Amino acid sequence: MGRGMKAGKKPKTGGMKGGAKAQQQQMAQLAAIQKEMDRVQSEIEQMETSASSGGGVVSVTVNGKKEVTELKLQPEIVDPDDIEMLQDLVMTAINEAMRQMEEISQNEMNKVTGGLGLPEGMF
Repeated sequence: MGRGMKAGKKPKTGGMKGGAKAQQQQMAQLAAIQKEMDRVQSEIEQMETSASSGGGVVSVTVNGKKEVTELKLQPEIVDPDDIEMLQDLVMTAINEAMRQMEEISQNEMNKVTGGLGLPEGMF
């Protein structure tokens, strides 16, 4: 036993004070990251991306909120006898535009969270 210690007593290490300070720093870092993520999310919501299918006869624009904001059909694609092809081309263009926007969103968020080691797709 060390000098001045009684049996059953542990020495004072002051670990709580240092631990509390580290925890406060982590909380401040997390708050700053959250603020940056909110800013980036707001920027993403203002972005748009477009995709087309059928050689450009169908084009779709999607915003950062993943909403279709524009759909253009060239007149030559409108064939009342082949509605299925038109439907397929519209779905293809929408899905590609959504995929592009998801990729943009992930890339922008990864710029903020990249060093945190968070699971892929968490944000």
